[in-house]
Amino acid sequence: MPDRRSRPAPRRSAASRCPDPAPAMSVDEVREFLTPTYPEIATATLTGPDATGTSLRYTFGRAIGSKG
Repeated sequence: MPDRRSRPAPRRSAASRCPDPAPAMSVDEVREFLTPTYPEIATATLTGPDATGTSLRYTFGRAIGSKG
């Protein structure tokens, strides 16, 4: 039986940074492209663009609502 203490628990950050998959893609195309990897952005709110030096940054935020 493997020693569970020897392996760190996987962790997932709510604030992930993703590189731009293709500069020619629109923000909606980027969302569709990243949704299989990050399913939480399918319903996330979008803010931006924020100018950060030589680039523009868009932020996907957690959608606030109720279940059911």
